[in-house]
Amino acid sequence: MKWCEWPGHVIGLEVLEKYGCRMADGLGLTLYLVGFTFTLGLIIGLALAVAKLRSNRIVSALIHGYTTFFRGTPLLVQLFLVYYGLGAFRLFWQELNMWWFFREPLYCCLFAFTLNTAAYQAEIFRGAIQALPPGQAEAARALGMRPTAIFLKVEMPQAMIIALRPLGNELIVMIKASALASLVTLFDLMGATRLAFARSFDLSIYLVAALIYLMLVEIIRRLWDLLEARLTRHLVLR
Repeated sequence: MKWCEWPGHVIGLEVLEKYGCRMADGLGLTLYLVGFTFTLGLIIGLALAVAKLRSNRIVSALIHGYTTFFRGTPLLVQLFLVYYGLGAFRLFWQELNMWWFFREPLYCCLFAFTLNTAAYQAEIFRGAIQALPPGQAEAARALGMRPTAIFLKVEMPQAMIIALRPLGNELIVMIKASALASLVTLFDLMGATRLAFARSFDLSIYLVAALIYLMLVEIIRRLWDLLEARLTRHLVLR
């Protein structure tokens, strides 16, 4: 018996014993999808936040339009626009040698999810940077520090602490929203669950999937609490 069939055998759930390995593969794909998009979105979001605060009005307006659109429309709509909308221009993408990207549901999901989470994280970082007391940057400039050094050594460490909790919430939202990937034929955890139900008509498989998502969220929440406690230990009054 394979390790992925063991849980179903222990609890006596035949559908889980039969499709446990497929769900395990789907779980791995879900973790990859969320981990990749959240990390890339963090990098893009931070860059957008800094650009919005430090650039001219035109650049700030363009970034504002981007964040407004992706934060104000459903992720499902964005995913369909990428997969079905951009994917409809096959000849155009073939001329640019980009059809290999837009024909694959995984790449489309990575693209849509990254754009979505980057918009949210950009606003998280923008709010965190603006929440910093201006006197610290002024004092650093008075000491002769360069703008780059001020941002990296003075502003950024404090902004990350402020943004830590909202970033954790965004990661949890991404884990739950990743279930939408199954709607574009991607066999993530929810896609594998839908397949198992379509072949077995056993509704309990959805309960198993819900418990797995709950377990992931709880693990992330507890790890984030430990990380926050570790990074803010110097702020605790004794």
